[in-house]
Amino acid sequence: MISIINYGLGNLGSIRNMLKKIGFDSIIINKPEELEQATKIILPGVGSFDTGMKNLLEGGWIKPLNDKVLIEKIPVLGICLGMQLMCRGSEEGSLEGLNWIDADVKKFQFDDKSIKVPHMGWNFCFPEKDSKLLQDNLIDRRYYFVHSYFVSNDNEQDTLFKSNYGFKFTSAFEKNNIIGMQFHPEKSHKFGLSILKNFVENY
Repeated sequence: MISIINYGLGNLGSIRNMLKKIGFDSIIINKPEELEQATKIILPGVGSFDTGMKNLLEGGWIKPLNDKVLIEKIPVLGICLGMQLMCRGSEEGSLEGLNWIDADVKKFQFDDKSIKVPHMGWNFCFPEKDSKLLQDNLIDRRYYFVHSYFVSNDNEQDTLFKSNYGFKFTSAFEKNNIIGMQFHPEKSHKFGLSILKNFVENY
């Protein structure tokens, strides 16, 4: 079962509708015990890092998620804030992240004031490695972004996509069963449909 985690932050309905559009059933789960039946997990998220971690902590999600992701190796997809929560921590807050990947979240800061923060709108994503997520014939991959913070990962081999916004940054990572996307695939038309389809079918 594709389980979409409801921890109080996230565009849950849009993700579920996108999955339905490509022929996959999913369920929005509201309690950690519902993770038991999950065969794939989606961790969405919009909002601040500390609010996200606080909601996961207070909702009792941390241990069940760690069991599923780190022990059972269930495929997990983090979207936007969900990707950032997978990291060690963020300049946006003081709480520790999930620590699933060796990366930190940093704020976009530019001397050139013509480069606006947040980074918002469509941007190209350039693959850095082969992946089961990319089994399609699409070229010029572009996705929809809304974010003021970006992931800076320690290990380049974990980087799936890079994008350019003032400089090159990691716009998606993939480490074994752990996948994070800074963009919103559920808002990215055929490009988002394809990557979600590959996530469900190929993992």
